[in-house]
Amino acid sequence: MVIFEWIVAVLFGAVLLAALARRLGAPYPAFLALGGAALAFVPGVPDLTLDPELALALFLAPVLLDAGYDTSLRDLKANWRPIGGLALGAVAATTAAVALVTHLLIPGMPIAACIVLGAIVAPPDAVAALSVLRHVTLPHRLTTILRGESLLNDAGSLMIYRLGVAAAAAGSFDPGKVAPAFLLGVVASLVAGPLLARVFVMIAPRFPDAASAIVMQFVAAFGIWLVAERMELSGVLTVVSFAITVARYSPGITAPRTRIVSYAVWETAVFVLNVLAFVLVGLQIGPILDRLAGDEQSRALVLAAAVFATVIVVRLLWVLPANGLRGRARGRDSSTGFKPALAISWAGMRGIVTIATALALPHDFPERDLILFTAFCTVLGTLTVQGLTLKPLLRRLGLEDDDPVGIETGQARAEAYAAALDSLKETGEDGAAEALRAEFAAALAEAESHEQGIAPESLPADAARRRAIAAARDTVLRLRREGRIGDDAYYRLEEEFDWAELNATPRAEA
Repeated sequence: MVIFEWIVAVLFGAVLLAALARRLGAPYPAFLALGGAALAFVPGVPDLTLDPELALALFLAPVLLDAGYDTSLRDLKANWRPIGGLALGAVAATTAAVALVTHLLIPGMPIAACIVLGAIVAPPDAVAALSVLRHVTLPHRLTTILRGESLLNDAGSLMIYRLGVAAAAAGSFDPGKVAPAFLLGVVASLVAGPLLARVFVMIAPRFPDAASAIVMQFVAAFGIWLVAERMELSGVLTVVSFAITVARYSPGITAPRTRIVSYAVWETAVFVLNVLAFVLVGLQIGPILDRLAGDEQSRALVLAAAVFATVIVVRLLWVLPANGLRGRARGRDSSTGFKPALAISWAGMRGIVTIATALALPHDFPERDLILFTAFCTVLGTLTVQGLTLKPLLRRLGLEDDDPVGIETGQARAEAYAAALDSLKETGEDGAAEALRAEFAAALAEAESHEQGIAPESLPADAARRRAIAAARDTVLRLRREGRIGDDAYYRLEEEFDWAELNATPRAEA
């Protein structure tokens, strides 16, 4: 009962911290990290630990599936050079630099353990960066690069991480023996993910209700990760390729009601997983500090500061020179100039992936306490230093977005309205159809007058519809208060009005 009360209190505190982060326009993981750090010094907190074997599946599988589903394969292909450079090159460079710094500061730490620490802190987390970008305009191409990097760098860092853990356990490492199996696993993962997605697409329509469909999505996330791990494939690549493939086919098999509900469920799940990750690592920091007594604490603080500085400097050195020179060569208006490069460099906050991989280390891993402490300090440092300064930096850089997504949306909406209008021509002189025809015709006329052919999001009568729905709500609420209708009837009408209002409300206002 005490643990249950404590969990309720933690979730309530996390909601307050997230609300504060939104008000300040800061990434909510930064405040969760600060809350997790504070737990290390709260007396009487329960002793909660997580089985290391569960950490990666619990935290990464749903987060990666959610991110993969929202990823545009077209945009990934169009920006494969910068995404590949960050997801592979920057991760490898950061891992090597952190491993070198760690070896110089802690000569007694095994090389494999130094590499593992480098792989843990190498991948940035897009959740933190994108939570800032909700409040600041950034060119779509840069947002795409950050999304793609965070999606693919997990695969590279986790592969290095697993090789390092295996080498530490075996006491040796032979690249000649590992490389063939490694490459085969990568290829097999990229094949297995889309194949499993095809199977899921065939099975999903058998679960039409929202609750069952959403549960099946979580079953797929965890199940595919576990199957990939059992077959010694890359769980990251398998889940990500599965999610991207499902996203291409799900619009035709998922009911609108299920899709709207599932978005809210998945957003909540990712938030709760972030809370759980920072709470679990925060609870372990206190005991770790107790075990790192005297000089060991000083050593841990020095290493944490050095690793924190290393991950920031390496990213700056990796991104700025090449992109700055390329932008200067192409001209001031290029999206690859110094300012965009600085924005990408400073958006490299670490987050849940670093926490999850640190928690997944076996309990008997060499210098596990030191690695976990350093990883958490790196996450805390990047989220607070970079996360809290990213918004003012982006505003000062003044990067402008030509809104390609908005243009595509408006033009596609115009074509959709035209198709809708054509379908109504076959309905004859029906009064309702005539009213709809007038609305779509007015919207298309506005699109034709727009220089880029963009149709408005709202139909002409949407504002009147919202006023009518508001009046209808007030009426049924009064009927309920007067006892003329019961709660069951009221909730049914309320749901009908909710759907009608959402249909008539522009996305920005909703």
